[in-house]
Amino acid sequence: MADKTLVAMTINNHTIPRNFVMAALRGAENRDIDLEAFLASIAVPTDVLTEPNFRISAAQYAVLIRSLWIKLKDEYMGLAPVTSPLGCFSMMCKAVIHCHTLEHALRRAGQFYGLFDGSVAIKLRKDGENTTLAFINIDLDFDPDRFLSESLLVIWHRFSSWLVDRRIPLKEVRLAYPAPAHEKEYWQLFACPVVFDCAQTALVFDEKYLQLPLMQSELKMKEFLQVSPANLLARPEERNTMTAKVRSLLGRDFTSDFPEFDWLADQVHLAPQSLRRKLREEGTNFQEIKDSLRRDTAIGLLDHPELSIQDIAEQMGFSEASTFHRAFKKWTGLTPGDYRKGHKS
Repeated sequence: MADKTLVAMTINNHTIPRNFVMAALRGAENRDIDLEAFLASIAVPTDVLTEPNFRISAAQYAVLIRSLWIKLKDEYMGLAPVTSPLGCFSMMCKAVIHCHTLEHALRRAGQFYGLFDGSVAIKLRKDGENTTLAFINIDLDFDPDRFLSESLLVIWHRFSSWLVDRRIPLKEVRLAYPAPAHEKEYWQLFACPVVFDCAQTALVFDEKYLQLPLMQSELKMKEFLQVSPANLLARPEERNTMTAKVRSLLGRDFTSDFPEFDWLADQVHLAPQSLRRKLREEGTNFQEIKDSLRRDTAIGLLDHPELSIQDIAEQMGFSEASTFHRAFKKWTGLTPGDYRKGHKS
């Protein structure tokens, strides 16, 4: 019987859909790098190249991003007309860590990247109670999947939150391109309304956060840089969303039935129809949340070679391994065994 603590270890590990993986690989592909060999060298399943529904773990995604930086010697991952040399982000962090306020830090960061010709410019603008952090000079011809645009928004929001040691809630995200097919995934990235076809790509948040003091030290920055910014891209940003609340309430014990929807609605102090509407606004529904919770947990458990597929099936609440096989293939396009083989390759 599998250790139930492993379910607890993986329960919050969201997975990354294939489209984000392929978008990250676009620059490497354009430089004629053998993607299959590259992925195999960093223990990321090569099935992601061919299986439409394939997903990888957040940990694998963080490894992928850092490995792309190193392979391409470019922190823009080949998705801009100029390169951002390795070490730029680290040096920028060192330049801002002793600033007194978030506003001071963001303005200094903008000055830092302004030293590099053709680099993406960072512009801070105050408009009444709102602050806009815009990213200029993103060449969408080099970024057809909009991955660099999305990455910059995610990294700078989470980096800013880290600097002041509190999450900065976003009022809005503005994107200078049409809505993509994976639009609903943006709730995991930003947890706020997203507006497309805007004049600039930008984050919008309350002006009051600019005056917060920086709370991090040089020692904490060194620890942060050991895993960042790759880990900033890999984790979801949905703590304040209704989706996250429902996932949390569904619990960690897959061996018993999920709670009833009406009970969940009562726990979040909403009428059932209101909860359905809020989930729909976030691009999901109750069944999708249950499926994604099981899928993400199963993918995490498959990374533990000491667990048999039968063990995992039991932990996931399936009485028969064959039923688990069918469900997992529906979620990812592969059987659990094939997924595990791909991971080993």
